[in-house]
Amino acid sequence: MGKITGFKEFERKNEASISVVERVKNYNEFNLPLKTSEIEQQGSRCMDCGIPFCHSGCPLGNLIPDFNDMVHKGEWKKALEILHSTNNFPEFTGRLCPAPCEQACVLGIIKPPITIEQLEKYIVEKGFEKGWITPQPPKIRTNKKVAIIGSGPAGLAAAQQLNRAGHLVLVFERDDAVGGLLRYGIPNFKLEKKIIDRRITILKEEGIKFYTNTNVGVNYSTEKLSKFDAIVLCGGATQRRSLPIEGLNSKGVVQAMTFLKQQNKRDSEIKFNEENILATNKNVIVIGGGDTGSDCIGTANRQGAKTVTNFEIMPKPPIERSEKTPWPFWPLKLKTTTSHQEGCNRNWLISTKEFIADENGILKALKTVNVAWELNKGKAPKLKEIKGTEKIWPCELVLLALGFSGPEVTLSKQLGIELDNRNNYKATEYQTNIPHIFTAGDMRRGQSLIVWAISEGREAARKVDEYLMGFSHLPTKGNGDLPNI
Repeated sequence: MGKITGFKEFERKNEASISVVERVKNYNEFNLPLKTSEIEQQGSRCMDCGIPFCHSGCPLGNLIPDFNDMVHKGEWKKALEILHSTNNFPEFTGRLCPAPCEQACVLGIIKPPITIEQLEKYIVEKGFEKGWITPQPPKIRTNKKVAIIGSGPAGLAAAQQLNRAGHLVLVFERDDAVGGLLRYGIPNFKLEKKIIDRRITILKEEGIKFYTNTNVGVNYSTEKLSKFDAIVLCGGATQRRSLPIEGLNSKGVVQAMTFLKQQNKRDSEIKFNEENILATNKNVIVIGGGDTGSDCIGTANRQGAKTVTNFEIMPKPPIERSEKTPWPFWPLKLKTTTSHQEGCNRNWLISTKEFIADENGILKALKTVNVAWELNKGKAPKLKEIKGTEKIWPCELVLLALGFSGPEVTLSKQLGIELDNRNNYKATEYQTNIPHIFTAGDMRRGQSLIVWAISEGREAARKVDEYLMGFSHLPTKGNGDLPNI
């Protein structure tokens, strides 16, 4: 490493943010950039640690010490080449990834870890700023035709890799715009949609064809897929969990993704036919303590909610890393997001019992009870309600941010794809029981991270290429096409 004592000389420095009062007035990204000299200092904090556990912490196997060293030296273009060798879309992971690599950082044992996610974002943004990121169409075409179903991060990664191998790639997206969860599930204040659009422009110029408003199995017959040499299913895990309790159908009980998608469409000035769902001047309760719940909190505050309350059925995590998740594992500890900081009453160990509506079926309150988790003789812990803790919470809007149970199975039935015991699309090395059909991302592994989706898309592309050609020159995980440095 170029600065062997950098971790001793410099402290971790994160981006600052625009004040809460100002940033909740709009839906723009709100981080304040560091100076180039400060970013290069952060790169120099990377240790010559012998075994870089960050590699194994990263689902993509990013070559983190290598690009950190290039940042430290001011070799930004080389840093970009190293980063792009394993990660197709660092502008997404640099904004949205929870950074398991940082939790596995060796320096993190004794000091705050390297700002790996932040460095990724700066590297790729420097690349766009300098014009280094340009279309790279293949020099030779194989005359093989591949269909990608779904344009989320897994589908986009698979598409770019297969296009680089020389295959003709067509991507089908059932929504009106490309991007999947990135487009309509992530609020603009975390990912402005122009960030997606500039990358899609490059993919199109590389030769990838995109077809929106095309729902395979619905308005696009699966019989038409017979003209493709291979198919990759990347439809995601889109079956939303619900709460089967009394009052569920009350007007004002809304799925989180419906709420978030509407706001993303407003931000992009895209019309929709559904009735407006807005938190303005309402008491809002968000049920679910994950990232989607956090996104609902941030959006509700920007819409001018009267109050925002968050329920989580699990116990409050510890502030520091738990002994149950020691380094280098992903830690069990309390996560406080920027959306939480914008205003939210957070509650743990609480279960919703009933949605209460008025005589017109309009939500006016909900009933909860406090709960505890009890040990259950070697089995999964058992949920127990605590008597005498029932409470009525006035509210006019409830957002269900309960995650996803798995992929939709309509397409699997039409194509004859087997499912696994978790109702995901079953595959061996990404190949389903039908040899020319592959699957990747949340559709194969269940609800997961964007970084895992990109990794899955890349790995599936290599398997498809091997199936079509008998071999593949596409890189394996953590072994990108490195520049000569």
